[in-house]
Amino acid sequence: MTLRLDLGLAKSGPDHPRNPPRRFQLSAQRHPHIPPHQHIPGDTSVVEELQVGAREASTESKSQSQPETQRSREEASKQSRKEPRHQDMDAAEPGGRGWAGMLVCRLWKAISRALFAEFLATGLYVFFGVGSAMRWPTALPSVLQIAITFNLVTAMAVQVTWKASGAHANPAVTLAFLVGSHISLPRAVAYVAAQLVGATVGAALLYGVMPGDIRETLGINVVRNSVSNGQAVAVELLLTLQLVLCVFASTDSRQTSGSPATMIGISVALGHLIGIHFTGCSMNPARSFGPAVIIGKFTVHWVFWVGPLTGALLASLIYNFILFPDTKTLTQRLAILTGTAEVGTGRGTGVEPPKKESQPRSGAVEMESVCETA
Repeated sequence: MTLRLDLGLAKSGPDHPRNPPRRFQLSAQRHPHIPPHQHIPGDTSVVEELQVGAREASTESKSQSQPETQRSREEASKQSRKEPRHQDMDAAEPGGRGWAGMLVCRLWKAISRALFAEFLATGLYVFFGVGSAMRWPTALPSVLQIAITFNLVTAMAVQVTWKASGAHANPAVTLAFLVGSHISLPRAVAYVAAQLVGATVGAALLYGVMPGDIRETLGINVVRNSVSNGQAVAVELLLTLQLVLCVFASTDSRQTSGSPATMIGISVALGHLIGIHFTGCSMNPARSFGPAVIIGKFTVHWVFWVGPLTGALLASLIYNFILFPDTKTLTQRLAILTGTAEVGTGRGTGVEPPKKESQPRSGAVEMESVCETA
């Protein structure tokens, strides 16, 4: 007697028309005189044949599904190579033009805000400050009025732009921070250019809104007849010296915290209370430059550059090397000068110490650091 068992086994994996279940027919001979629970010696039992058939079917299905899995992995790998990650796309461009373009964009984004802040602060300073010195026939401005106006506009400009650029709004202050190794030379040059343009725009706006009989001189700085050029330079030197010292002291993170806007405004008012009778009180080459460009009058204009810049240079040397010297080395100062080292965000602070990192930074973070350094 022969027993037949029709066994259907499906291949492993998802159902597919190309993968129909396979069928196996297993048979076993049974002796007619042997009871059902006994088997002829040497014959294979039905259970053993079922087990063997199942193992063969499983092995066959695995061997057939393995090439498909390997093929799908290869296709996914090819697809990932065809579509590179976003941060690698720029580097993959020929000649590195993509990476350079991204670097330029990041540099411009980091610097343009500071330059606009300097432009805005200086323009507002000239418009409101010089506007208070206009000689109206019905009410001539007093020294106290001019001093208070310059005080208020200085405090306003510093408060608005201090976190964006440091609120220099003055080429003399920028020179002082350059000598004290607080900003780089490229940034200092860009700051001065933005300040001069802002002062010119502010003076032009003031000239445009003022009546014709009042805007003739536009509040330009002049040396009084009884004051020599040497005396004018000395006065401007001393006035700017005290201003820059106050700027350093009020913005130095090593000193007690306070309001830089208030203290710098008071220093500007103090200079005007004295300097108006000598030179009209410049203390700021940009303040003298803007109205002179609009009016076209540069008589003894050099006084208002030599005096303030010399005073700022001396103030920087006194504060950073005598009163409160820092620990910067010559190598660090040269690195800051060229823009290859990071400087603390607070004015009057030194170079940031190197930070230990457990993992290397990504390319985007490195470019962001380059932007901040520049």
